[in-house]
Amino acid sequence: MRIKLLVALLSCLIANFAAAQLVVPSQWESELHSDHELIGKIWDSGNNSFISAEELAQISQSASYLILGEKHDNPDHHALQLAFVNLLLDNDKLGQLTFEMMESDSQDLLDQIQEEELGSIEELKEYLDWDEEGWDWSFYGPLLQAAYSADIPLAAGNITNARMGEVYGLESSPDEFDVLDELTFAQLNLDIDESHCGLLPESQFPAMVRVQQARDYSMASSLAEPSNGSVVALITGNYHARKDLGVPNYLVAQHNNLSMDDIVSIGFMEVSPEELNPTAYLQQYGEVAAFDFIWFTPVISEEDYCASLRQ
Repeated sequence: MRIKLLVALLSCLIANFAAAQLVVPSQWESELHSDHELIGKIWDSGNNSFISAEELAQISQSASYLILGEKHDNPDHHALQLAFVNLLLDNDKLGQLTFEMMESDSQDLLDQIQEEELGSIEELKEYLDWDEEGWDWSFYGPLLQAAYSADIPLAAGNITNARMGEVYGLESSPDEFDVLDELTFAQLNLDIDESHCGLLPESQFPAMVRVQQARDYSMASSLAEPSNGSVVALITGNYHARKDLGVPNYLVAQHNNLSMDDIVSIGFMEVSPEELNPTAYLQQYGEVAAFDFIWFTPVISEEDYCASLRQ
């Protein structure tokens, strides 16, 4: 019996040692504020403490759903996303990979993609008829190629322009969008106004909020149910990744046996030069933290995107 226990323990230790690790880039591509003291640190909002990349790697593999946020134009965020995708692939854990950057009418292409012999990343781009103007292929191509090469199911998470027009023109929100409490819904309206640089007429707030909700609902619907301990991952913007008002709310509403604890949301976030307090980056207004974890990176650009719109 003692020998059997020792063999079992040794096997467990070997398995843990052999497990593939999270391999992150050794250098940042973004250069602004790279000397900020939060750079490279990972904030655990549940425990109000910093954790290591190794700890987050273990946590991410135990999730049912892993939501990987991003600032769309920051290359470091996409490099870190790829590190997590490769981690799941190397440990045979990735069950599906979904993209905000692809609309639902592309799903047929994704369903048939394994029937194609796409020998290069450029052939993959051509097959998908990728929207290069909207989404930089150099960011998302490696993610798609990694999943395609491993024969992992892919999903398109976003709504089409036609569906956006339909939702925009509704007089009220569909019942399936009704998953946020009044405080959170009010915050969503404020955020929509801010994200449009305060230039959006108030009369358009309800329509724009419906569109935001439609996108979150669509992404949640595109995520398959994990099986056999697999992890289903979503690549999306940080705002959609938020647990207080984004995709996780619709995902939980669509699955009776799912809780927020089954979802791990990671926000890859640029530092603010004046802000050293990690909790401030959560922009928390209620009891629910926006992200389970924040991974801090340098800044890619300090361009004022609203300035050009106000001219």
